[in-house]
Amino acid sequence: MFRTVARLLWLGSVLLTGACATQVQDPLQRALAQQPALRQVLQNADEYRLQIVLGTVETDGSGNPYLKQYEYRVSNEYFYPASSVKLFAAVAAAETIERLGEQTGVELTLDTPLVVHPLFDDDVLEDRDESNIDGAAITVRQQIRKILLVSDNQAYNTLYELAGQDGIARSMQAAGLTGSRIVQRLSEFRTPAENRRYPRIDFMDPQVVYTLAERSSDPLPALQGISRLQVGQKYFGNGELHHEPMDFSEKNYVPLPELQRGLCKLVQPTLDCGGGPAFALTEDARDTMLEAMSQYPRQSRNPLYSAAEFPDNYVKEMLPGIARVIPREYIRIYNKTGRAYGFSIENAWVEDIRTGSGFFLAATLYTNSNGTLNDDQYDYDTIARPFMEALGEAVAKERWVRKQ
Repeated sequence: MFRTVARLLWLGSVLLTGACATQVQDPLQRALAQQPALRQVLQNADEYRLQIVLGTVETDGSGNPYLKQYEYRVSNEYFYPASSVKLFAAVAAAETIERLGEQTGVELTLDTPLVVHPLFDDDVLEDRDESNIDGAAITVRQQIRKILLVSDNQAYNTLYELAGQDGIARSMQAAGLTGSRIVQRLSEFRTPAENRRYPRIDFMDPQVVYTLAERSSDPLPALQGISRLQVGQKYFGNGELHHEPMDFSEKNYVPLPELQRGLCKLVQPTLDCGGGPAFALTEDARDTMLEAMSQYPRQSRNPLYSAAEFPDNYVKEMLPGIARVIPREYIRIYNKTGRAYGFSIENAWVEDIRTGSGFFLAATLYTNSNGTLNDDQYDYDTIARPFMEALGEAVAKERWVRKQ
């Protein structure tokens, strides 16, 4: 019903008048209908594989707060979640540290130095993180910060190897996030079998105090009932151009509503986010994640990032649009974005710090006009980024300006 209404709203070449838009009661529909800059993508939503979820905090009849989700074109259609999955690796790694400490009686923390041993022939021993100005140690805390501040791929791979596919799945399933499948390292090609192997990791203080042995995990269940797993018209792979779509059936997947519920369980752990309880995180781990998610890279004191290389909207693409609604100094965004294979993903809690009022917003679209994957010729800057900015502006107007 919603998808039919949304398409009708945007068919034709004339924008809806304000009078027509006010007849739409759903806040997400209102936001989309009243923002002309969204028109191109909305009119071709199927081509762009567009999905959007707006989450608002509501109160039930007993006064209990809960997450209410409004959806646009959300279905079982596949999208590649890219770096948005790093949030769940960070959570699972922090939970793994806590669980290992309880099981072994060894005092392990987010700051315990790690040494990662070679696993594959092209690996090297990893015992230093030069980004860490506090002794250059590899720590879970530092990897979490790098993931959430600038979406560092190597930091994600380290936490993926610490938690394992099975550990990430266990963490998500315990929180009621049962539709997801995270099975890959990023920016590092490995076969499905190799992605189920994890290296030896030593915990140091300063000598080895505990060793997590090299190990492997069983395959997770295959994706079921997901449509459009074939993406594009052709792709580069192994140095060759393949004249057929790329198959994503063995890659990561997180349904968009579940992606948003996962963020909700981290940002608002006392809220009924749906599906299950909040993550089993210590207060220290949660505070570490929230601080890194809400900071701009230039605000970080460890690691240090250049504002010229990492501007405020580096991983906060909706920020310029939201800043057209309220002054930037009053905006706080807790989010995790993703971008790969032509897919762009945003998953955010946006807050007006003056009032504490906020909204959850998750969106994905695919922008690849030449139909070729792995050629680095995607329409991120011309279509995807402007869309995310305009979407942030539209929803901020709907949630904050319209209510005034």
